[in-house]
Amino acid sequence: MKSEYLNKIFDFFLPRVCPSCNNKLKSSEEIVCDYCFSKLKLTPESLIKTEFEKKFATKNFINDFHPIFVFESGNEIQHIIHSLKYNKQFRIGIFLGKIIANQLNEKLIEWKIELIIPIPLHRLKKAERGYNQSEFIAKGISIETKIPYSRKAIHRKKFTETQTHLSALERQQNVKDAFKVVNKKLIEGKNILLVDDVITTGSTITECAKVLLKEGAKNIYAASVAIAE
Repeated sequence: MKSEYLNKIFDFFLPRVCPSCNNKLKSSEEIVCDYCFSKLKLTPESLIKTEFEKKFATKNFINDFHPIFVFESGNEIQHIIHSLKYNKQFRIGIFLGKIIANQLNEKLIEWKIELIIPIPLHRLKKAERGYNQSEFIAKGISIETKIPYSRKAIHRKKFTETQTHLSALERQQNVKDAFKVVNKKLIEGKNILLVDDVITTGSTITECAKVLLKEGAKNIYAASVAIAE
């Protein structure tokens, strides 16, 4: 395969390593080594149903959602996402986006998704990090599905503190009124897929969806690389 041949050449000059275990990748391995990839835990449908009821059902902003993997502290998916967010390994985002696209192919058709929107970062946070990891995930989904994605439909107008150590209620207050639609024509009447790296309480997704619906979007769905219970 052409990609495997190119990997052999690149690996000769700059060996690639797995973002989870840091072992050298084989030329046949793309981003994550086969062993670590086999350890990733797909989210069971029963958990998705339970988490949808807990995070989204009563608020009526998200029609459905699907996180691909289960996020647990110290597991492989945490290391992979950490490398994407903080080590500037952009290709991981596209790789994960392609996985989402392949796992959700039938659902994306069922949901009739017309536009993919990554959850935006505030400009100060984006300047500090240098990029928005969710944009690369959205790009990966778009590459596989040919569904367009946009970074210019909505932006985060409110700088919010990190939500890592906040309770569900504190997270909800933290992101309240944080988003603003900046291109109404782009989202009007469309079925939209919101994309994030990890969904924890669902507060950010919900607040984003609320603003999009208010400005004329038809239906909002959500997907993420992982879900943290």
